[in-house]
Amino acid sequence: MTDIQTSDPLLPVMPLEPQPTGPALPAILESSPEALTEWLRAAGQPAFRAKQIRQWLIQRRISSFDQMSDLPAALRTLLQNSFRFCSFEIIGHQIASDRTEKLLLRLQDGELVECVLMREPDRRTVCISTQVGCAMGCVFCASGLLGVRRNLTAAEIYEQVLVLHRLLQPDEKITNLVVMGIGEPLANFRSLTAALDLLTAEDGFGLGARRITVSTVGLPEKIREFARLGSQYNLAISLHAPNDELRTQIVPVNRSIGIAEILDAADDFHQITGRRVSWEYVLLAGVNDQPQHAEQLATLLQNRTAHVNLIPMNGVTELAMTAPREPHTQKFLEILIRRGIPATVRKRKGADIDAACGQLRLNRETAQH
Repeated sequence: MTDIQTSDPLLPVMPLEPQPTGPALPAILESSPEALTEWLRAAGQPAFRAKQIRQWLIQRRISSFDQMSDLPAALRTLLQNSFRFCSFEIIGHQIASDRTEKLLLRLQDGELVECVLMREPDRRTVCISTQVGCAMGCVFCASGLLGVRRNLTAAEIYEQVLVLHRLLQPDEKITNLVVMGIGEPLANFRSLTAALDLLTAEDGFGLGARRITVSTVGLPEKIREFARLGSQYNLAISLHAPNDELRTQIVPVNRSIGIAEILDAADDFHQITGRRVSWEYVLLAGVNDQPQHAEQLATLLQNRTAHVNLIPMNGVTELAMTAPREPHTQKFLEILIRRGIPATVRKRKGADIDAACGQLRLNRETAQH
């Protein structure tokens, strides 16, 4: 795709297959393999076609039923008249100068979510959403400013990966997945895990579990349940403060949880899975970025197998908070490293577009009202 630098939140992209008019059709990937097999049988088609169809949809970069070249033409027409090709429609597309691409997706019920493709020399990472909105209330985040509307289905989650995969060149492929978009993933546990099952299945998308990171605000019992899946997924916990008083100001849901409970759950996750826990810490100028905060954070994580990912806040027009200046960020990092806590500063991607999570959706929703 041609590199474009733009601030236009509604840049059009190549459309998916036009959907038939009339009553809303079900998205084909909302049908289970068993349901699709039964539909084929009722249509007088052999059962093995179900596997062919799902391989086309999940493993190949197509945008219409017509491209399923080894299916009979009559079956392709029947599919087009019976199903939506995709769970959503792309209504906004931003491309940054660093080739980060952000999509605004309209779901079948009219709700909006976002997903992102980020390019590095040796990797292609996608970031996906799990809910329409978010109920966690983090004060720096655009995702929750409109509250939470509903959970996404498993198909609506993993189809974000598929549509981003279609943006890549033939010699490119997705190497990493982060579940860090709109919503709290562990609050939509059943759909999340069903989507991850398909994305990691050998006969599905085929992405390695160790290349997938799920980010949570910190729901202790869900963290333990996630660990008991027995998979090698990575866990990132959004901490954002080193003490309960400050964290409750930044992350209101902390009032009913507490940092100690989150740390215990993270310890259990590490013990069960053997995987290191990452701790995300959004730096907010004058709020949680002072040297004493870094010292407190280091004390919390002492003797734990952990990594801190420092994230200078992405600007959100509707919020007054900003990222600290570079010297403050560097000082915070140096304190953690001096105290023996592995830490890095996340490189900003898509800085010249609506990079903040939920910002593109918020802009569209605000404009409509």
